Amino acid sequence: MNRAFTIIFMVCCCLLLLSGCFQSTQKSSENESSSTMTTPPEKVPVNIEPPEVIVSPIDEMIDKMSVKEKIGQLLMIGVEGKSFSEEIDQLIRNYHVGGVILMGKNVSTTPEMLTFINAIKRANASNKIPLFMSVDEEGGRVSRLPAGIPKLPTSAQIGKRHDETVSYRAGTYVAEVLHDFGYNMNFAPVLDVNSNPGNPVIGDRSLGADPEQVAKLGVSMMHGMMDSGVIPVVKHFPGHGDTVVDSHKVLPKVEKTLEKLRNVELFPFQQAIDEGADAVMVAHILFPELDPEYPASMSKEIITGLLRVEMEFDGVIITDDLVMGAITNDYTVPEAAVQSFMAGSDLLLVVGDTNNQVNTVNALETAIDEGSITEERLNESVKRILTLKEKYGLTDDLNEQVDVDKLNEMFELLQLK
Repeated sequence: MNRAFTIIFMVCCCLLLLSGCFQSTQKSSENESSSTMTTPPEKVPVNIEPPEVIVSPIDEMIDKMSVKEKIGQLLMIGVEGKSFSEEIDQLIRNYHVGGVILMGKNVSTTPEMLTFINAIKRANASNKIPLFMSVDEEGGRVSRLPAGIPKLPTSAQIGKRHDETVSYRAGTYVAEVLHDFGYNMNFAPVLDVNSNPGNPVIGDRSLGADPEQVAKLGVSMMHGMMDSGVIPVVKHFPGHGDTVVDSHKVLPKVEKTLEKLRNVELFPFQQAIDEGADAVMVAHILFPELDPEYPASMSKEIITGLLRVEMEFDGVIITDDLVMGAITNDYTVPEAAVQSFMAGSDLLLVVGDTNNQVNTVNALETAIDEGSITEERLNESVKRILTLKEKYGLTDDLNEQVDVDKLNEMFELLQLK
């Protein structure tokens, strides 16, 4: 009996020992498996090339430009006299101005005008970037064409025909004439709505008193110029049609809310922007409901907030002439230019004397040196300007002659009288 008990006891102990060994082995196996699973695999070095950064030719050009060259591109200058001069030569060669505008005071005969324009372009030969050669050729009383070349009727007369095809043909004709002389930019069409009969400066320069008509006919004229290779500059944003004083002399004030402006003044500009407008001229008008301090041409709320952000315009913004009384009665030209640029303008139109133009360049340079204007902000405007010049394939090529007979025949054929 004792012997049997002893045997049974020994067998049970062996079984318990075997069970413990099995569990220990299983746990060891599980630990090894767990260790194997959590150990990260050995990393194999891989040579991955960083993505290629593509820099546009315009960005490359900007990178190579000096600050002085960039500032020069912001300036559109008017000049004195009816022939090329040393002052013009110095402004173009030494200050690298972005463009030149010829006014009524510069107009002479067709051959003399062609010689003048060619001389301006020839002076720019040492600069890398071609000039904007611009003019105000609206038709009617705002025409810069020499005698012997037909000019358009007033915008009011074109408006009375209520015909988009006629407006398009008018834009085509003007572009052909300007192209023959060597111009590449026209400060037209006028998109001001003639909503105030007492307006002393717009009147028959407007296509009409109805915003929709002004929009349709103005956009058609704009496309006529664009399709013929001349840059149209729509004007005078946000709208000059309801002013009662002349901004050439004093600062007009328009007491309208933004909502009222949207329904009338802004409507043609929004249509033009939606239809691909490349350039907009901003007027010297105070809109207290939008900005009680600065006129539109110097207002960040209007240029950046309204035109750039709300109306989604990303083309070139040009000021009206900064030497007009609306500005110079309260500011120096350099002060106005710096404020306008800081507000969002790209091109600064300075038609006054050489001193104003040089001082404007110096003021912009000082603002950049002091940090009021960053080089990044400067590059933004220069890029817009160069992009527009590239889009229209601008060059400083010289024109040999203007075919006056051809232009007269074209005017008759298009039935623009």
